[in-house]
Amino acid sequence: MNAGVTPVRRFGQGAIATPANFVTIARLIFAVPLLILIYHQGASWATVGGWFILSITDGLDGVLARRDGTTRSGAFLDPLADKCLVLGGFGVLVARGDVWWLPVALIAAREIAVSVFRSVAARRGRSLPARRLGKLKTVVQLLAVGAVLLPWTADAHTLQVTILWFAVALTLASAVDLFLHTTAASPAGISEVSAP
Repeated sequence: MNAGVTPVRRFGQGAIATPANFVTIARLIFAVPLLILIYHQGASWATVGGWFILSITDGLDGVLARRDGTTRSGAFLDPLADKCLVLGGFGVLVARGDVWWLPVALIAAREIAVSVFRSVAARRGRSLPARRLGKLKTVVQLLAVGAVLLPWTADAHTLQVTILWFAVALTLASAVDLFLHTTAASPAGISEVSAP
């Protein structure tokens, strides 16, 4: 066996205090002051800079998790941090009147539905890792908020709306992808699914 090829797991599935989880928790903590800043300032270099930093740390905790070994706590915390950041960002923009509530409501409904779906799977002892389309929709959602916050595109409403509705389309498509993949992988249902 080539030890240089096989990654070494530093943490087991039940671990909580991992570098990846620390990054994820930091994202959750720093999201609160950032959302307050967005509410008061709207588009500015400070808000888009903070949004960019919190957005790219999503990739950082993923890199750390793959390096050290994925955990059940990380599988729960990472999507939670994504949802808090994305829905929080959209919610603040709706409250400010910067974006329309309908596309945000569609995104929120999808996130709630998938969270319930994952919870049912977890109670049956199954994990439903994020699929590639799901990861892509998160990137586009973050980009949609960023387009409103970036001073260069703050007045480009057509561009903002286009990105937002593209995010909605990907968001709904990723939910369908997850449900269909789960059904196809397990005729008996979600309880037999291991890796959607």
